[in-house]
Amino acid sequence: MGKAKDFIQRSLVVCKPDAVQRGIVGEILQRFERVGLKIVGMKMVMPGEDQYKEHYEGIGQMITRRGEQAFRYNVDYMLSGPVIAIVLEGVEAVPLVRKIVGSTEPKAADMGTIRGDFAHMSFGYSDAKQVGVPNLVHASGSPEEAKKEIKLWFTPEELYDYSDLNEKYTR
Repeated sequence: MGKAKDFIQRSLVVCKPDAVQRGIVGEILQRFERVGLKIVGMKMVMPGEDQYKEHYEGIGQMITRRGEQAFRYNVDYMLSGPVIAIVLEGVEAVPLVRKIVGSTEPKAADMGTIRGDFAHMSFGYSDAKQVGVPNLVHASGSPEEAKKEIKLWFTPEELYDYSDLNEKYTR
């Protein structure tokens, strides 16, 4: 059996251009805070194509999994405006964040998840329109992926260790 500290994880969440432009970042962030996840880093940025290539292909293998065209649509969509990058920390944070976010394809996301409540586009429709899927947020897929993504998006000086009142009840 592992030690309690072994269950504490950090996850990267990126509120994508559609979340920022629709003005729903606060509602999205509130869902994570309500379950007791702690914000340990947050900033608004407008990354360039190189950072997105490293994020989506270097770490996430998107071209390998979904093809160059899907990658291109996604990068064009991500370059359409600023994003808000967030690092959340908590007990098994990576799978918890994924559960809160919902399925990558909005039309398949359950109601009650961020994507299920605030988005509805399908992969087929986005492919037919030749655009990226506006699915509001990126969430790390695994603890290993989270570590690489956080290192890409944040310097150590931009991440904070502190205690919050939620820890009494959620850790």
